Amino acid sequence: MRGFVHVYTGNGKGKTTAAIGLSIRAAGAGLKVFIAQFIKMGDYSEIKALKRYSDLITIKQFGHGRFVDGKPDPEDIAIARQGYQEVRKIINAGEYQVVILEEANVAVKYGLLAVQELINLIVHKPEHVEMIITGRYASPRVIEYADLVTEMRMVKHYYQKGVVARVGIEK
Repeated sequence: MRGFVHVYTGNGKGKTTAAIGLSIRAAGAGLKVFIAQFIKMGDYSEIKALKRYSDLITIKQFGHGRFVDGKPDPEDIAIARQGYQEVRKIINAGEYQVVILEEANVAVKYGLLAVQELINLIVHKPEHVEMIITGRYASPRVIEYADLVTEMRMVKHYYQKGVVARVGIEK
């Protein structure tokens, strides 16, 4: 089976949810999935749920959870670099049929990864690997290399009325 490159981007809700849904679908078909969460850190509800599929879905986090004043510090950059190197090895090893690079677009936007590094992962991925890249701010260059691009557009969100992220729904 030929693998394609998906990009889920935009300001609307649902990018991670779409990627996690695809990972469950893939696991249901017996495919092995690797999820690299850039920037994120913590025991999110999706991580707890996906532990039930640990024989087919592996998740690793490469971040501290947030930047101070919106700026990554050297440690944030070092963790992202480590993640990039690990993901590169995993993709090239070919053991996983689906590789999800969660928040990789944001990592590029804030200089944790170079856009060319993300493009190199796309260009050099084995033919059978399905790659999903999520996060706001997808670079036009990444979009150019993708086979499928979905932009989540916020039309209305209860966040605008002061509702904070809720466990099990947004986190």
